[in-house]
Amino acid sequence: MTTRQKVGWSVITIVVLVYTLGPLVSILMTSFKASGDLTTGRFLPTRFVLDNYEQIFAGSARDLFLPALRNSIGITLIATVVAVVLATLCAYAIARLDFPGKRLVLVSALGVSMFPVISIVTPLFNLWRTIGLYDTWPGLIIPYLSLTLPISIYTLAAYFQQIPWDLERAAQVDGATSFEAFRKVIVPLALPGVFTTAIIAFFIAWNDFVYGISLTSTSAARPVPAALAFFTGASQFEEPTGAISAAAIIVTIPIVIIVVLFQRQIVSGLTQGAVKG
Repeated sequence: MTTRQKVGWSVITIVVLVYTLGPLVSILMTSFKASGDLTTGRFLPTRFVLDNYEQIFAGSARDLFLPALRNSIGITLIATVVAVVLATLCAYAIARLDFPGKRLVLVSALGVSMFPVISIVTPLFNLWRTIGLYDTWPGLIIPYLSLTLPISIYTLAAYFQQIPWDLERAAQVDGATSFEAFRKVIVPLALPGVFTTAIIAFFIAWNDFVYGISLTSTSAARPVPAALAFFTGASQFEEPTGAISAAAIIVTIPIVIIVVLFQRQIVSGLTQGAVKG
Protein backbone atom coordinates (compact mmCIF):
# COMPACT_ATOMS: atom_id res chain seq x y z
CA MET A 1 0.00 0.00 0.00
CA THR A 2 1.05 3.56 -0.60
CA THR A 3 1.68 5.97 2.27
CA ARG A 4 -1.67 7.68 1.67
CA GLN A 5 -3.49 4.33 1.83
CA LYS A 6 -1.69 3.39 5.05
CA VAL A 7 -2.64 6.71 6.63
CA GLY A 8 -6.23 6.33 5.46
CA TRP A 9 -6.60 2.83 6.88
CA SER A 10 -4.94 3.93 10.13
CA VAL A 11 -7.43 6.79 10.50
CA ILE A 12 -10.35 4.44 9.78
CA THR A 13 -9.05 1.93 12.33
CA ILE A 14 -8.71 4.62 15.01
CA VAL A 15 -12.23 5.93 14.33
CA VAL A 16 -13.71 2.42 14.55
CA LEU A 17 -11.83 1.69 17.78
CA VAL A 18 -12.98 4.94 19.39
CA TYR A 19 -16.56 4.34 18.24
CA THR A 20 -16.68 0.76 19.54
CA LEU A 21 -14.53 1.02 22.67
CA GLY A 22 -15.59 4.50 23.75
CA PRO A 23 -18.88 3.43 25.37
CA LEU A 24 -17.19 0.50 27.12
CA VAL A 25 -14.47 2.76 28.55
CA SER A 26 -17.14 5.22 29.67
CA ILE A 27 -19.02 2.45 31.50
CA LEU A 28 -15.76 1.28 33.07
CA MET A 29 -15.01 4.78 34.39
CA THR A 30 -18.57 5.12 35.69
CA SER A 31 -18.25 1.86 37.61
CA PHE A 32 -15.38 3.37 39.62
CA LYS A 33 -17.19 6.61 40.46
CA ALA A 34 -18.60 7.48 43.87
CA SER A 35 -22.27 8.42 44.05
CA GLY A 36 -21.36 12.12 44.17
CA ASP A 37 -19.46 11.92 40.87
CA LEU A 38 -22.26 10.36 38.84
CA THR A 39 -24.03 13.66 38.14
CA THR A 40 -20.97 15.86 37.53
CA GLY A 41 -20.68 14.95 33.86
CA ARG A 42 -16.95 14.28 34.18
CA PHE A 43 -15.54 11.41 32.15
CA LEU A 44 -12.98 10.39 34.77
CA PRO A 45 -13.96 9.93 38.41
CA THR A 46 -12.64 12.38 40.97
CA ARG A 47 -11.32 9.38 42.85
CA PHE A 48 -11.48 5.70 42.01
CA VAL A 49 -13.64 3.70 44.45
CA LEU A 50 -14.90 0.11 44.54
CA ASP A 51 -18.23 0.92 46.18
CA ASN A 52 -20.25 -0.17 43.16
CA TYR A 53 -18.50 -3.54 42.92
CA GLU A 54 -18.96 -4.06 46.66
CA GLN A 55 -22.66 -3.32 46.21
CA ILE A 56 -23.20 -6.07 43.63
CA PHE A 57 -21.02 -8.68 45.36
CA ALA A 58 -21.61 -7.98 49.06
CA GLY A 59 -24.13 -5.15 49.30
CA SER A 60 -27.78 -4.49 48.57
CA ALA A 61 -27.61 -5.78 44.97
CA ARG A 62 -25.96 -9.08 45.90
CA ASP A 63 -29.18 -11.10 46.12
CA LEU A 64 -30.18 -9.85 42.67
CA PHE A 65 -26.86 -10.04 40.81
CA LEU A 66 -25.22 -13.27 42.02
CA PRO A 67 -28.20 -15.59 41.30
CA ALA A 68 -28.59 -13.91 37.91
CA LEU A 69 -24.90 -14.45 37.16
CA ARG A 70 -25.23 -18.13 38.07
CA ASN A 71 -28.32 -18.43 35.84
CA SER A 72 -26.57 -16.76 32.90
CA ILE A 73 -23.56 -19.04 33.12
CA GLY A 74 -25.57 -22.25 33.47
CA ILE A 75 -28.27 -21.50 30.91
CA THR A 76 -25.83 -20.12 28.34
CA LEU A 77 -23.43 -23.07 28.60
CA ILE A 78 -26.23 -25.64 28.29
CA ALA A 79 -27.82 -23.82 25.35
CA THR A 80 -24.44 -23.54 23.63
CA VAL A 81 -23.57 -27.23 24.03
CA VAL A 82 -26.99 -28.40 22.82
CA ALA A 83 -26.94 -25.99 19.88
CA VAL A 84 -23.46 -27.04 18.76
CA VAL A 85 -24.21 -30.77 18.99
CA LEU A 86 -27.48 -30.47 17.06
CA ALA A 87 -25.99 -28.05 14.54
CA THR A 88 -23.02 -30.35 13.90
CA LEU A 89 -25.27 -33.27 13.02
CA CYS A 90 -27.64 -31.15 10.94
CA ALA A 91 -24.85 -29.32 9.09
CA TYR A 92 -23.11 -32.61 8.28
CA ALA A 93 -26.34 -33.97 6.79
CA ILE A 94 -26.81 -30.82 4.72
CA ALA A 95 -23.21 -30.82 3.47
CA ARG A 96 -22.78 -34.56 2.83
CA LEU A 97 -26.16 -36.18 2.22
CA ASP A 98 -28.47 -35.76 -0.74
CA PHE A 99 -32.10 -35.68 0.36
CA PRO A 100 -35.22 -33.80 -0.77
CA GLY A 101 -35.67 -30.40 0.84
CA LYS A 102 -32.02 -29.98 1.82
CA ARG A 103 -31.85 -26.43 0.52
CA LEU A 104 -35.19 -25.66 2.16
CA VAL A 105 -33.75 -26.62 5.55
CA LEU A 106 -30.84 -24.22 5.11
CA VAL A 107 -33.08 -21.42 3.88
CA SER A 108 -35.47 -22.02 6.78
CA ALA A 109 -32.59 -21.77 9.23
CA LEU A 110 -31.63 -18.40 7.79
CA GLY A 111 -35.26 -17.28 7.87
CA VAL A 112 -35.63 -18.20 11.53
CA SER A 113 -32.46 -16.30 12.43
CA MET A 114 -33.90 -13.14 10.86
CA PHE A 115 -37.32 -13.53 12.49
CA PRO A 116 -38.01 -10.74 15.05
CA VAL A 117 -37.77 -12.18 18.55
CA ILE A 118 -40.29 -9.79 20.06
CA SER A 119 -43.07 -11.15 17.82
CA ILE A 120 -43.01 -14.61 19.45
CA VAL A 121 -42.52 -13.57 23.07
CA THR A 122 -46.24 -13.26 23.86
CA PRO A 123 -47.19 -16.70 22.44
CA LEU A 124 -44.23 -18.25 24.27
CA PHE A 125 -45.22 -16.50 27.49
CA ASN A 126 -48.75 -17.94 27.32
CA LEU A 127 -47.52 -21.41 26.30
CA TRP A 128 -44.83 -21.56 29.00
CA ARG A 129 -47.31 -20.50 31.70
CA THR A 130 -49.66 -23.27 30.57
CA ILE A 131 -47.14 -26.13 30.50
CA GLY A 132 -45.06 -25.01 33.48
CA LEU A 133 -41.87 -23.85 31.78
CA TYR A 134 -42.24 -20.19 32.75
CA ASP A 135 -39.43 -18.90 34.98
CA THR A 136 -37.35 -22.07 34.60
CA TRP A 137 -34.00 -22.89 33.00
CA PRO A 138 -35.56 -25.07 30.25
CA GLY A 139 -37.98 -22.21 29.58
CA LEU A 140 -35.01 -20.08 28.51
CA ILE A 141 -32.77 -22.78 27.02
CA ILE A 142 -35.37 -23.78 24.43
CA PRO A 143 -35.92 -20.21 23.11
CA TYR A 144 -32.16 -19.64 23.14
CA LEU A 145 -31.84 -22.58 20.74
CA SER A 146 -34.02 -20.68 18.28
CA LEU A 147 -31.39 -17.93 18.37
CA THR A 148 -28.24 -20.06 18.31
CA LEU A 149 -29.19 -23.07 16.15
CA PRO A 150 -29.82 -21.27 12.81
CA ILE A 151 -26.52 -19.40 12.73
CA SER A 152 -24.72 -22.51 14.00
CA ILE A 153 -26.19 -24.69 11.24
CA TYR A 154 -25.38 -22.16 8.54
CA THR A 155 -21.78 -21.65 9.73
CA LEU A 156 -21.02 -25.35 10.12
CA ALA A 157 -22.67 -26.35 6.83
CA ALA A 158 -20.30 -24.01 4.98
CA TYR A 159 -17.38 -25.42 6.93
CA PHE A 160 -18.24 -29.09 6.30
CA GLN A 161 -18.56 -28.45 2.58
CA GLN A 162 -14.90 -27.49 2.28
CA ILE A 163 -13.62 -30.69 3.98
CA PRO A 164 -12.48 -33.20 1.31
CA TRP A 165 -14.96 -36.04 1.00
CA ASP A 166 -12.16 -38.45 0.05
CA LEU A 167 -11.01 -38.57 3.67
CA GLU A 168 -14.36 -39.94 4.76
CA ARG A 169 -14.44 -42.45 1.94
CA ALA A 170 -10.94 -43.62 2.81
CA ALA A 171 -12.02 -44.25 6.40
CA GLN A 172 -15.01 -46.26 5.19
CA VAL A 173 -12.76 -48.30 2.90
CA ASP A 174 -10.62 -49.13 5.94
CA GLY A 175 -13.68 -50.58 7.65
CA ALA A 176 -15.16 -47.63 9.52
CA THR A 177 -18.91 -47.16 9.56
CA SER A 178 -20.44 -43.87 8.43
CA PHE A 179 -20.82 -42.71 12.02
CA GLU A 180 -17.27 -43.75 12.92
CA ALA A 181 -15.92 -41.87 9.90
CA PHE A 182 -17.92 -38.84 10.96
CA ARG A 183 -16.80 -39.04 14.61
CA LYS A 184 -13.13 -39.95 14.09
CA VAL A 185 -12.31 -38.15 10.84
CA ILE A 186 -14.73 -35.35 10.01
CA VAL A 187 -15.34 -33.94 13.49
CA PRO A 188 -11.62 -33.57 14.36
CA LEU A 189 -11.04 -31.79 11.06
CA ALA A 190 -14.02 -29.52 11.70
CA LEU A 191 -13.00 -28.59 15.26
CA PRO A 192 -11.93 -25.01 14.34
CA GLY A 193 -15.35 -24.40 12.80
CA VAL A 194 -17.15 -26.10 15.69
CA PHE A 195 -15.15 -24.04 18.17
CA THR A 196 -15.97 -20.80 16.34
CA THR A 197 -19.63 -21.73 16.18
CA ALA A 198 -19.70 -22.46 19.91
CA ILE A 199 -18.25 -19.04 20.69
CA ILE A 200 -20.77 -17.27 18.46
CA ALA A 201 -23.64 -19.23 20.02
CA PHE A 202 -22.32 -18.40 23.50
CA PHE A 203 -22.23 -14.68 22.67
CA ILE A 204 -25.80 -14.71 21.34
CA ALA A 205 -27.24 -16.53 24.35
CA TRP A 206 -25.17 -14.58 26.88
CA ASN A 207 -26.35 -11.19 25.58
CA ASP A 208 -30.06 -11.98 25.24
CA PHE A 209 -32.40 -9.57 27.01
CA VAL A 210 -35.86 -9.99 25.47
CA TYR A 211 -36.39 -13.64 26.43
CA GLY A 212 -34.73 -13.12 29.80
CA ILE A 213 -37.00 -10.24 30.80
CA SER A 214 -40.19 -11.72 29.32
CA LEU A 215 -40.04 -15.38 30.34
CA THR A 216 -38.86 -14.98 33.95
CA SER A 217 -40.30 -13.32 37.03
CA THR A 218 -37.94 -14.30 39.86
CA SER A 219 -34.26 -14.99 40.46
CA ALA A 220 -34.87 -18.70 39.80
CA ALA A 221 -33.99 -18.30 36.12
CA ARG A 222 -33.55 -14.58 35.42
CA PRO A 223 -30.21 -13.91 33.60
CA VAL A 224 -27.96 -10.92 34.19
CA PRO A 225 -29.09 -8.73 31.24
CA ALA A 226 -32.64 -8.91 32.54
CA ALA A 227 -31.62 -8.54 36.19
CA LEU A 228 -29.94 -5.21 35.47
CA ALA A 229 -33.38 -3.71 34.82
CA PHE A 230 -34.36 -4.43 38.44
CA PHE A 231 -31.41 -2.69 40.10
CA THR A 232 -32.44 0.08 42.51
CA GLY A 233 -30.54 2.90 44.16
CA ALA A 234 -30.10 3.62 47.85
CA SER A 235 -33.40 5.55 47.74
CA GLN A 236 -36.29 5.97 45.35
CA PHE A 237 -34.75 9.21 44.07
CA GLU A 238 -31.33 7.71 43.26
CA GLU A 239 -30.53 5.97 39.99
CA PRO A 240 -28.33 2.84 40.35
CA THR A 241 -26.04 3.98 37.54
CA GLY A 242 -22.83 2.96 39.28
CA ALA A 243 -24.06 -0.50 40.26
CA ILE A 244 -25.43 -1.17 36.78
CA SER A 245 -22.11 -0.09 35.24
CA ALA A 246 -20.16 -2.37 37.58
CA ALA A 247 -22.46 -5.31 36.76
CA ALA A 248 -22.15 -4.59 33.04
CA ILE A 249 -18.35 -4.67 33.29
CA ILE A 250 -18.44 -7.99 35.18
CA VAL A 251 -20.72 -9.49 32.53
CA THR A 252 -18.48 -8.19 29.72
CA ILE A 253 -15.28 -9.67 31.17
CA PRO A 254 -15.96 -13.29 30.04
CA ILE A 255 -16.63 -12.10 26.49
CA VAL A 256 -13.41 -10.08 26.39
CA ILE A 257 -11.36 -12.96 27.81
CA ILE A 258 -12.75 -15.45 25.29
CA VAL A 259 -12.10 -13.13 22.34
CA VAL A 260 -8.55 -12.27 23.47
CA LEU A 261 -7.57 -15.88 24.18
CA PHE A 262 -9.18 -17.46 21.12
CA GLN A 263 -9.13 -14.72 18.50
CA ARG A 264 -6.93 -16.79 16.15
CA GLN A 265 -9.29 -19.77 16.36
CA ILE A 266 -12.29 -17.53 15.75
CA VAL A 267 -10.76 -15.94 12.66
CA SER A 268 -9.49 -19.32 11.42
CA GLY A 269 -12.88 -20.96 11.79
CA LEU A 270 -14.73 -18.14 10.07
CA THR A 271 -12.32 -17.78 7.14
CA GLN A 272 -11.91 -21.51 6.51
CA GLY A 273 -15.66 -22.02 6.52
CA ALA A 274 -16.08 -19.19 4.02
CA VAL A 275 -14.04 -20.90 1.27
CA LYS A 276 -15.07 -24.13 -0.44
CA GLY A 277 -12.52 -26.41 -2.03
